[in-house]
Amino acid sequence: MKIAGLDIGTTGCKCTVFDEQGGYLSKAYRDYPVRRAVGSHEIDISALMEGVYAVIHEIVAQYPDIGGIGVTSFGETFIMTDEEGTPLHPAMLYTDPRGQEECQALTERLGARNIARITGVRPHEMYSISKIMWIKNHRPDIYQAAKHIFLMEDYVVYKLTGKAQIDYSLAARTMAFDIHALDWSKEVLDAAGVERELFSTCVPTGTLAGTILPEKAEKMGLSEQTGIVSISHDQVAAAVGAGAFDGGVAVDGAGTVECLTPIYDSIPEIDRMYQGYFSVVPYVVPGTYVAYAFSYTGGALIQWCVENLARKEMEEAKEQGVSVNELLEKAYADRDTEPSGLLVLPHFAGAATPYMDTGAKGAILGLTTASTLAEIYRGCMEGVAYEMYLNYQALQGSGIRFEKLNATGGGARSAVWMQMKADILNLPITALKTVDAGTVGSAMLTGVAAGVFQDLKEAAEHMVEETVTYKPRPEMHEKYMQVFARYRSVYEAVRPLI
Repeated sequence: MKIAGLDIGTTGCKCTVFDEQGGYLSKAYRDYPVRRAVGSHEIDISALMEGVYAVIHEIVAQYPDIGGIGVTSFGETFIMTDEEGTPLHPAMLYTDPRGQEECQALTERLGARNIARITGVRPHEMYSISKIMWIKNHRPDIYQAAKHIFLMEDYVVYKLTGKAQIDYSLAARTMAFDIHALDWSKEVLDAAGVERELFSTCVPTGTLAGTILPEKAEKMGLSEQTGIVSISHDQVAAAVGAGAFDGGVAVDGAGTVECLTPIYDSIPEIDRMYQGYFSVVPYVVPGTYVAYAFSYTGGALIQWCVENLARKEMEEAKEQGVSVNELLEKAYADRDTEPSGLLVLPHFAGAATPYMDTGAKGAILGLTTASTLAEIYRGCMEGVAYEMYLNYQALQGSGIRFEKLNATGGGARSAVWMQMKADILNLPITALKTVDAGTVGSAMLTGVAAGVFQDLKEAAEHMVEETVTYKPRPEMHEKYMQVFARYRSVYEAVRPLI
């Protein structure tokens, strides 16, 4: 029996399949369009579902004996449907500008800190409830016809099984979920004027929804005994896939977005989390929570540097049979014991935690006529690491106790970047073989639900593989801290100018 993880992303979905021992076998991917206009950011749910059906069908054609599929997804985005699950409108993405006035009105009714105390998130219009209120106010015809409100994970699960259930971690991305009671917040929903009955039932991460509907099984070639599992918000799945189950280790998600995910033994100090816009999210181990400290541009900044500044180097790398990243890292290798001398503010897509300032812009300071591309590339890597250290400092006093990091994502393949992060954060970092920790975590939880693994510890023994641990170098940490003393002032200096 095989197990599979289905990951629903903003622009595409993928299905990854593993054998009974947790070994990777294959994956399939489909993208779908996102519509971004001045007043709206939307996604066509019918196109998303066609992508889901297509990737599952492709995987099943190779491995027909799939016993379980776990569903994980990005957060906040929701859809209102009729009783059968037919969408009544395009889904509003978390970046959609609508809902600002509604968020302000809800905050005035309940108080910002009270909302944070209940929901674990500081009020912001990106969360689902503000946009749900917008639809009720501006499209009452849609709201009155709605029988369900789904986020992406529970919508896909509902379409596959007919059961409406959502896991705690994804429900927490609505700003309408009580992280203490682990259920929908009556106080928030009453203030928002939204009926609780429209939402799916809240269940623990990794809960089996049931077997797939016969007509859907036939459509994709699956057995009618295939179990469908509600997994989690994608960042929680990534933490599971990184093998992080207690507060002694945090996760460095070195992907397009750079995300530091610490684990808490209990609900952390909410006032401290509020100040830094850090979310508090129920985790897979009962009684524990995670937080998200992130930068919108992690690997995305490195990609920007390469695509816009390194076109000649891309050709050279191709001729040498290496990646352009390796080429640029080697160009700086003889000066690896010195910081670049540049200050790169990585807010090229706005500032995430601890600022949550979508109007912020990036900056590269310290350029001279002698500056090289290798220095700029290195400076971009440093900027991402400095931003993570800034978040690490902002989390102090909140209850964190991690003494090491497990790194996943494409950035974990760069020995230079991993060593740099270890030096700057002054923490050992272990790179994991798994680049896509989210699908691994989804498959691990699916394997437990399907009985393939006894528990997550056994699943991790099979599916989480460490490669190398990078230990901090005290002399480099000292050098980086001299630069960081200036870096921490860059945002305040640049922001008024732009």
